Amino acid sequence: MVSNKDSASYDVAIIGGGNAALCAAMTAAESGARVIILEGAPKIYRGGNSRHTRNFRCMHDGPLSVLTGTYDEDEYYDDLIRVTGGKTDEVLARMAIRQSKECLPWMIERGVRFQPSLSGTLSLARTNAFFMGGGKALVNAYYRTIGRLGVDVLYEAQVTHLDLQGDRIEGIDFSHKGVEKHLTAKAVIVAAGGFQANLDWLAEAWGPPARNFLIRGTPYNTGVVLKDLLDQGVESVGDPTQCHAVAIDGRAPKFDGGIVTRLDCVPFSVVVNNNGQRFYDEGEDVWPKRYAIWGRLIAAQPDQVGYVIIDSKSLKLFMPSVFPPIEADTLPGLIEKMGLPLDATMQTLQDFNAACGDTSGFHPTELDGVTTKGLQPQKTNWARPIAEPPFYGYSLRTGVTFTYLGLKVDENAQCSIGSAPVVNMWAAGETIAGSILGQGYLAGYGMTIGTVFGRIAGREAAKYVN
Repeated sequence: MVSNKDSASYDVAIIGGGNAALCAAMTAAESGARVIILEGAPKIYRGGNSRHTRNFRCMHDGPLSVLTGTYDEDEYYDDLIRVTGGKTDEVLARMAIRQSKECLPWMIERGVRFQPSLSGTLSLARTNAFFMGGGKALVNAYYRTIGRLGVDVLYEAQVTHLDLQGDRIEGIDFSHKGVEKHLTAKAVIVAAGGFQANLDWLAEAWGPPARNFLIRGTPYNTGVVLKDLLDQGVESVGDPTQCHAVAIDGRAPKFDGGIVTRLDCVPFSVVVNNNGQRFYDEGEDVWPKRYAIWGRLIAAQPDQVGYVIIDSKSLKLFMPSVFPPIEADTLPGLIEKMGLPLDATMQTLQDFNAACGDTSGFHPTELDGVTTKGLQPQKTNWARPIAEPPFYGYSLRTGVTFTYLGLKVDENAQCSIGSAPVVNMWAAGETIAGSILGQGYLAGYGMTIGTVFGRIAGREAAKYVN
C-alpha cells in the first residue's frame, strides 16, 4: 500500500477526512478509481469540523425529505448576499445552491438520515435539513460507505508537503504515526480545512487578541497543507482575517467544543461588554442569518468578551448551551455573579427597559418589529424588558469555526497557478470556502459547499485518471 518509498498504487489521494473529503472519495470510488484518504486525526477524532455540524442548507422546489415548503435559488442567493454583504463569487455560489437540491437524495442513498428541525432553531424547517444523530452520524455513515467501496484510510497521517513540479503534483510527503512516508497518486484532492487551529497564524492575521479566541472545531486543522501550497504559488482566495466566527459560551474549551457551546439567546437578550455597555443591535435579524457576525463583534470588545443577560420569559426560546446559565433572583445579584460593574450595567439595563414599548406583537421566530425607542444602539426586533425574575446570564467569547483564506478553485473545483490549472489537483470544503464566502456566514452553507465541491472534485479527479 504505502511505504517509506514511492508507491504509485492509487489513482486518487485525498488529504483530509471530513465531509468534503468523504464526498470526493465516494464519488471517485463509484467512478472506478482506487482511492486513499490521508486523515491527520486519530480514528476517534476523524471527520474534522464535520463531526460538529448538524444541518445542510438545501434548495428545493417543494417539500423534500424533512424540508417543508419551497426554497428557490433566488431566495437562497438573496440570503447569502445579505450575510456576505455581496462579497461572493456569484457563479460558484449559484452553482452550489442549484446542486444542493440533488445532493440531499444523494446523501440519503449513502446512509445519511435526516430529521425535522428541533424547537428553538428559529424557522429552519424550510431551509435546512437536520442530520439525525448530528454530524458525527453523517461522518460515520460516509465512512461505512467508503469502506464498502474499497477506499483505504490512513489515520494519523499528517501531510507535510505536496511536491508541485510545474503544473502537477508529483508526490505527497506525510508522517504516519511518527514515521515519515511518501506517496504518489495520479490525482490529488485537498480537503484539509482552514488554519483556525494554528494560533500563531491567527495572531499573525488578527493581532494578539486572536490568542483569546476559542476554536470550536478540530485542533487538527492547522493549515500546514494550505501554507505549503500557497508558498509554492498556488492561487489563493480570501482574507486571512475573515472567518466563520460565532459567539460561544465563554466556558467552552480551547478546542473542539463544537455546536453545543454555541449560544442562540442573543436575539432575546441584552448583550454588554465588560464595561457594562451595549454595543450592537441584538435583534437585527433572525439568528441563522446573523449569528455568525457576533464572533467578530465580540472580538472587537475589550478582552474579547461579552455578556448576555435574559430573564425567565426568554429562557425556553432558544437551544441552550451545554453549560447551565448563571442564575440570580435579582439583576444586581446576577451582575455581581458575572463580575460586571454594577452601576454601569444597571444603568444600561434600566435605559433598555425604559426604551421598550408595546410588546404585544412579539414573535420569537420571525422579524416582529418589537423595537426600542430613543436608544442607541436600537434593538430592532424582540425588544422586551429584562424584568421577570429569575434572571440568567452567559459569558461570550469568539469561537472560530473555520478561516476563509484558502485555495482558489474554478467551477470544476480545480486549483491553479496564475491562469494555468494544476492539472491533477482539486480542492473542496473549508479549504476553498473563501472562493464563495468573502465574509459572513449562512447556517448550513458550509456543508453545502463541502458536499457540492467534494462531489465535483471526486468526479473530475476520477475523470482525469480514467
